[in-house]
Amino acid sequence: MSITEVAASSTADLPSGEPIPSSAPAPAPVPKPLPIKEVIAAAPSNVDAFLAHVQRCLQTPSGIDTTLLFLCYTSRFAASALEALTRPAIRRSANQLLALAASLPPSATLVFTAKALPSHGVARILELARRLRAFSAMLTDARTFLRLWGLLNMYFWARRLILARRQRRAEDEKQEGVANARAKEGDRVETAISWLQLGTCVVFQALENGAYLSSKGVLGWGPAAQRRASLWSARFWAAFVGAEVGRLLYEGHRRGLRSREDKFAGGKSAAQVQAEEAEWNDAWRKSVLRNLAWAPLTVHWSLERGLLGEMAVGALASVPGVIQMRDLWRRTAE
Repeated sequence: MSITEVAASSTADLPSGEPIPSSAPAPAPVPKPLPIKEVIAAAPSNVDAFLAHVQRCLQTPSGIDTTLLFLCYTSRFAASALEALTRPAIRRSANQLLALAASLPPSATLVFTAKALPSHGVARILELARRLRAFSAMLTDARTFLRLWGLLNMYFWARRLILARRQRRAEDEKQEGVANARAKEGDRVETAISWLQLGTCVVFQALENGAYLSSKGVLGWGPAAQRRASLWSARFWAAFVGAEVGRLLYEGHRRGLRSREDKFAGGKSAAQVQAEEAEWNDAWRKSVLRNLAWAPLTVHWSLERGLLGEMAVGALASVPGVIQMRDLWRRTAE
């Protein structure tokens, strides 16, 4: 029971201080008619606003990938959930057929009709699940295609790391002291993690590109080579996720060690510091949750036989999809 419920129950029997009502019952309120005309009139503008918002979400490559990620794995999870929903009915029908077959003499002929099969509603649910799974597979293929140019982004990632290293060297020559030594130590750890992540991403992307292009006949890798490349690309992705979780934990540790002077640097007020801390903590928790959801999936895709079922894959992958889609929807709101 929540605090509000406890407070409400503890004050329910106390006098309110209002005049004692008369014994005559109060007139029943006249129900207001549902403003159907107003709802219908506002429907086009609501649809326009929704479609305009969706368009803003799809105006950037990252927005497109986030939307496809959300639709891909939520539809995959929905397909698994629908299939699980129909299993009891299918199992019940199968048991009835087996019981009927066991009760017949050996010479009898068993003829199946539509009535012996699961209901038409079950068949429609299974058809919907099949279509959702096909939709998810199509989006997976589309996301893989859009990642073909990921190596270009990694080139500029490496370029930024090199430029940042040169800038830090120039600043180190001008600054000295204990604070600068601590900052340099933290920079070294973060730089090492960034280079490790860059290396794992380059190998992951190269292997995925090779396997995908070979599956389309562009490259000449055989099915066995494609399978090995897919497994090893997932393993390097798992290494990236592990490094990202470590980076986030280290970043949170360093932020917790900040002094009061660091927090209030630049003449910030207490309200500003509190708002910044709340925003940073929210973003940090979301990043940790996303990567913790990806971690078992990358291990699953790294193994020949996998570890997880279809519903678990859809549920776990929907976590980063929902988080990223909510952030994208909020950022693109007018």
